[in-house]
Amino acid sequence: MQRLVNCEHEINIGRATGNRLLRLIVMQMFACTLYCTLAWPLCAAQELKPGDRNHLASSDDASQGANDAVGPEPWNLQGQLTFVKQYHPSFTSPYQGTNSLTPGRNGEETTDATLFVGVRLWSGGALYINPEIDQGFGLSDTLGVAGFPSGAAYKVGQSNPYLRLQRAFLRQRFNFGGESQTISPTANELGGTQTADNVTVTAGKFSVTDVFDTNTYAHDPRGDFLNWAIIDAAPFDYAADAWGYTVGAAVEWTRSWWTLRAGFFDLSNVPNSKTLEPGFKEFALIGEAEGRYEVSGHPGKLKLLGFFNYARMGSYNDAVGLGQATGATPDTANVRRYASRAGLALNGEQEVAPDLGIFARAGFNQGGEEAYDFTDVNKSVSLGLSLKGNRWHRAQDTVGLAAAFNDLSGPARAYFAAGGLGILIGDGQLPHPGWERIVETFYAWQVVEHLTLTADYQYVVNPAYNRDRGPVSILGLRLHGEF
Repeated sequence: MQRLVNCEHEINIGRATGNRLLRLIVMQMFACTLYCTLAWPLCAAQELKPGDRNHLASSDDASQGANDAVGPEPWNLQGQLTFVKQYHPSFTSPYQGTNSLTPGRNGEETTDATLFVGVRLWSGGALYINPEIDQGFGLSDTLGVAGFPSGAAYKVGQSNPYLRLQRAFLRQRFNFGGESQTISPTANELGGTQTADNVTVTAGKFSVTDVFDTNTYAHDPRGDFLNWAIIDAAPFDYAADAWGYTVGAAVEWTRSWWTLRAGFFDLSNVPNSKTLEPGFKEFALIGEAEGRYEVSGHPGKLKLLGFFNYARMGSYNDAVGLGQATGATPDTANVRRYASRAGLALNGEQEVAPDLGIFARAGFNQGGEEAYDFTDVNKSVSLGLSLKGNRWHRAQDTVGLAAAFNDLSGPARAYFAAGGLGILIGDGQLPHPGWERIVETFYAWQVVEHLTLTADYQYVVNPAYNRDRGPVSILGLRLHGEF
């Protein structure tokens, strides 16, 4: 018995050491990224010789001339409307809990309409605001699957349409020379030019995933895949309110083949809340390094992301221990105290042919504390492909196929097995846990220019990591229009 106790003590020490090491790696990654992003371009400018300084000035003049030639947009206005309908038939479910996916057949829909308004304030600087009208619900009130099947569904729902200002932010670009590049006008981006070596600062209210963990083939629930664990790295517990937005700032330093990013953001006042923490007393630090390359003339990207959350959060082990001591169902809300949670994610994309691209993500986070603002996933792998319709003379159509594999940590499994509830999951028990496995495929058909109709199908095995429930087939229809 003593040997078992000693072994358990050594394992706990090993886990604690591993957690400290992960936090240290993420903190160092953030600090290095922030230093490189902020300090190196400024130091380089300060250390230039007089001739080099004149070269920098001439580069700026050339950039300004290019801007004048292109005619930078003084303002723009764009909009979008997206309707998503999802349905699943009945599936096997010997039991269910408060946060379970409804086992009977069920259908829900969401609608959102957004205006993207941009105004140029001065050279390189612009203000963007996004008023949005939302209505509808995700399946089972956006509960029951850790890799939730609709990125168009928020963690809150309402039968009547309501108006919110989802984004209101400033963006400033500083040019540091290099080849002049054209910026195409799009939503939240004024047309113009920039140099290949530049620094971009974004501050205000926006989504963390507007800047971090982006992917050409899997990141936009209005245009490509819908599942949360496919459009984002599921273990990336990014700062957000219940609608997916927060306040903070991000800095990006871009050169010819690489970009470094760093961000500081406000967390919710409590996990999965509608309200952000006043005064940034609970916060998230994020760093990301991106490298761009070509393989046989086909572009690709590889990104490494690290995040560090500091907030009042509950330990799964503490919640289970308190529940056992009091004879109550464990609840992380009863054991919250200031703690940290860190994680890493790898994100890659590669063009294989002009009409075909592949992508993959893999990540993990510390599994001792509760999920805070995204979803109940401690480790995940996703991969897939996206094919344009050139081969059947439908160049604006897209076919997508992807799979995601999500899992929980040991402490999280014990918590949910004892009846605990998370952000999205909680079946009341978890006697037979397993990996949550998801396959998604879609066909996006351009009806006319600026109007696309998408048919989507998802197959979920072990929803909420529960081998006793499911599998579930989820049928989806998405209509997306923009101007």
